[in-house]
Amino acid sequence: MNVDPTAKIQNISVGMQQRVEILKMLYRDADILIFDEPTAVLTPQEIQELIKIMHDLVAEGKSIILITHKLKEIKQSADRCTVLRRGRFIGTVDVKTSSEKQMAEMMVGREVNMNIVKGEAKAGEPVLVIKNLDVNNNRGMKAVKGVDLVCKAGEITCIAGIEGNGQLEFVEAITGLRDVNEGTIILNGDDITKMSVRKRTNLGIAYVPEDRHRFGLVLDMTLNDNMILQSYYQKPFSNNGFFDFPEIRKYTERLSKDFDVRSSRGPDTIVRSMSGGNQQKAILAREIDRSPDLLIVFQPTRGLDVGAIEYIHKRIVQERDSGKAVLLVSYELDEVLDLSDIIHVFYSGQVVGSIPAAIANENDLGVLMAGSSLEESHESI
Repeated sequence: MNVDPTAKIQNISVGMQQRVEILKMLYRDADILIFDEPTAVLTPQEIQELIKIMHDLVAEGKSIILITHKLKEIKQSADRCTVLRRGRFIGTVDVKTSSEKQMAEMMVGREVNMNIVKGEAKAGEPVLVIKNLDVNNNRGMKAVKGVDLVCKAGEITCIAGIEGNGQLEFVEAITGLRDVNEGTIILNGDDITKMSVRKRTNLGIAYVPEDRHRFGLVLDMTLNDNMILQSYYQKPFSNNGFFDFPEIRKYTERLSKDFDVRSSRGPDTIVRSMSGGNQQKAILAREIDRSPDLLIVFQPTRGLDVGAIEYIHKRIVQERDSGKAVLLVSYELDEVLDLSDIIHVFYSGQVVGSIPAAIANENDLGVLMAGSSLEESHESI
């Protein structure tokens, strides 16, 4: 597992922190090991290696508790599966004799469509054009190195790769949250490389961030307040410097209904008290409702149950089908393969391979994510 031993924990990504925790577990002589979503930052090959390690530890007499929403990994690694829903015990099943569909229904409380219904993309004109982009990380080192990339209308362009390979810095440069060293960012023909965040937003960029708590919401404010974070200064929400609270409430109620955002006190709910799935749907509602030309979604389903995942995937596909350009950044390979139209793999800040989703597979993506070329991989077989 590739970790930087000199980096401060506060400055590394969530996924890199997770790798450090896994390493700490593996060298300690504990009898009970608890893995909480351990595979989010690993390549398919590394996931298989971790599952093998788990089986070896069990054979040595260790007890393992695996907390995960990934049904495929449950089938590969677990003996028994206990399902919790809304804090309540639903049941325990034998994994070998239970299907993924049965476990998904237990998790959500209804039948879940495990397959994403998605027709063929009708790609239009380029919406976002990135040329020779160089960006530094928080330590002043190059995180993105000479990246060229195009996102077209009516297409889902995906950035895949192991977390910590420049994806975050790349997206922050596009959204205006990080300065660019070199290169240009073109949105609908306009050079936005030096523009402010608000100008980019008004020109048609919407952003669903990876960390919804730090960058997507103000947790101790109401749902009303969070729904207008991008447009509080505009009509009809603001008139001559004064908020129109009835108009804001009506807007929040409409978005909550359209996007199935559930909250205990409606628009007056403090966002911190809402479930992760409903928080994510609230951000998605706020960003999509502005009808952006470019929708950037970064790890849109991290930590969510299969019901929320099903809904969010459906809305992302709807945006593509309505002619919007979608830039998806995901570390979940199933999500990458199911949602994408074109996949660009990042490794060490560079695009090391681009594959149409129709011909992509887990093995080839895993090879690219590890920094090898497909030619080398095929020659070695």
